[in-house]
Amino acid sequence: MVKKIQKSTAAKKSAKSTATAAAGNGALSGAIRESAQQIWLAGLGAFSKAQEEGGKVFETLVKEGLTIQRKTQSVAEERINEATSRVSHMASDISSKAAGQWDKLETLFEERVAKALGKLGVPSARDIEGLLERIDSLTSQVQSLGGQPAPVRKTAKRPARAAAKTPVKTASSAAPKAAPRKAPARKTAKPA
Repeated sequence: MVKKIQKSTAAKKSAKSTATAAAGNGALSGAIRESAQQIWLAGLGAFSKAQEEGGKVFETLVKEGLTIQRKTQSVAEERINEATSRVSHMASDISSKAAGQWDKLETLFEERVAKALGKLGVPSARDIEGLLERIDSLTSQVQSLGGQPAPVRKTAKRPARAAAKTPVKTASSAAPKAAPRKAPARKTAKPA
């Protein structure tokens, strides 16, 4: 009997613990359901709010994008202007240096040409001007001594470039062409 009583007490205890567990599980599952329902409703509310304010947010983002684009364009234009001014400044510096070098080169060329012409015995423009002045002074001296006035001679000065452009005839181009040579006569055999 003692065993029966222990078994019945054990059965009663297990029934009580099962009922307590079932009641605890029911409360837990109810709390989970309620929490899931609240989460679902919060999601629906957020979706509804996003649909209502989505257009406003989109317009705000477009406006911000435009302002950022304008700022970046202005910064880019400033950079381009700075680069352009630097390049133009460098170009002007280079051109001024090149002009100075061209002047030096021109002077050097003129000096060397004058030196070469001097070695060949060609008088320079200064030499010719000096000679003309000397002729004029001698003419005036002759006239003062009682000579008849010489006819006044007008000299036309040609620019140096015009003189350089006139073609110079060389001996080979000025000489007439020689007549072609005739072939020597054939020797004929004499009869013996």
